Amino acid sequence: MTTSQPLIAVMGVSGSGKTTVGERLATALGLAYADGDDLHPAANIAKMTAGIPLDDADRLPWLDAMGHWLAAHEDRGAVVSCSALKHEYRDRLRAAASGLYFVALDVPRAELVRRMTTRTGHFMRVELLDSQLAILQPLTAQEYGRTVDATRDVDTVVHEVLAALDPGSAGTQPR
Repeated sequence: MTTSQPLIAVMGVSGSGKTTVGERLATALGLAYADGDDLHPAANIAKMTAGIPLDDADRLPWLDAMGHWLAAHEDRGAVVSCSALKHEYRDRLRAAASGLYFVALDVPRAELVRRMTTRTGHFMRVELLDSQLAILQPLTAQEYGRTVDATRDVDTVVHEVLAALDPGSAGTQPR
């Protein structure tokens, strides 16, 4: 189903800024927002809190919960933030919500470590960062979305995404 409002997944490893960018993007577009962290089963949160990386079996129920949430918002658009690290994870989300646009946040490892060690109140431990980076599969040219440099200020990142989503914006087009 084609919507007049986009379905967007802001993706990346922990510390890349998914929540901040996702919330700001949803606000700018006037869309519903969900943080993928809130859709994790309790067992996943417990594993990550204990410093144990999730495997594919752990992620499937979480991906399905996000897919259901996105599908429920398909007629009015929405933004979700989630890691969506592998192509197969993104395929699973797209199967639930066609037309899903991915915004991949690109941040160097050293900056990710800095962000993760200075934030408070998050269950994801910095010791799990390398396990996420090891399985991260960047967006390909065949995937509907855009990779953005998320080391810049949030307003710049959001503006770039909004410009990419606006087909009338000079020199930009969703990819």
